[in-house]
Amino acid sequence: MISNSELILNPDGSIFHLHLKPGQVADTIILVGDPGRVTVIGSFFTDVEYKIANREYVTITGKFNEKRITVVSTGVGIGNIDIVINELDALVNIDFETREIKKEKRKLEFIRIGTSGSLQKDITVNSYVISEKSAGFDNLLYFYEDERKVVNEEFLRLLRIVVGEHSIFLNPYVVDASEKLLNQLNSKDTFTGITVTSPGFYVPQGRELRLSKKMKDINQKLSDFEYHGHKITNYEMESSAMYGLAKMLGHEAITICLIIANRLNKTANENYQKKMKELITYVLNKITDHA
Repeated sequence: MISNSELILNPDGSIFHLHLKPGQVADTIILVGDPGRVTVIGSFFTDVEYKIANREYVTITGKFNEKRITVVSTGVGIGNIDIVINELDALVNIDFETREIKKEKRKLEFIRIGTSGSLQKDITVNSYVISEKSAGFDNLLYFYEDERKVVNEEFLRLLRIVVGEHSIFLNPYVVDASEKLLNQLNSKDTFTGITVTSPGFYVPQGRELRLSKKMKDINQKLSDFEYHGHKITNYEMESSAMYGLAKMLGHEAITICLIIANRLNKTANENYQKKMKELITYVLNKITDHA
């Protein structure tokens, strides 16, 4: 039995952070960072069943083209992803009454819709990029016992060469996306590539304000890197943890991002909301074509 200190439930029986109860989660889950984006996606839904909010975690469950979908905001960063993936899995694969893991496991599909910065000159602002692989610069997965079962070891060895002397504090891991979801979302309108998940927005992604970066040429090194014909396409802050935890738990996971800045061309689209709505429409149509 899982103790009260490990699986923390609220007085109403909902799980600690998300405030959701078993039965309130669909098999297909869209993850977004911005809580406001949940409302935007929810505006496309019919038959809305639940609207629940706690802190940065906002959830709506409803239907689009007759397919039941849950949208959850995670906030920013891999720490929040650790909370969200574990709690969503617990909601469907742990019996909250007995506190026992269920014998029959339910498989979830996690589709993250995010924003990102491009590391390739030809992937311009307003492009869609699907993360075929995610390289985590965050170390989170190394706290879990089974991380070696999901990490792409060959890619990992090559990436450590790029990091070089800085591997003393930066130990990246690489996890592949769900092939099923990749095939579902990919089209002539998307780029696919390798995404670096950063533990921060400023110096960890090569931005300097008043503090200087230790790895002076990291962005150029990442841009030049190639693995079996695949380039590192972009930065974001959530996918590696999502891919790793989902794979270890037996779920499917994919990230698709709108490029709102190109780090090499020094261009940006600060008013990207209209383009984000177009990406949301693209994803919703793609995931319900196969419903």
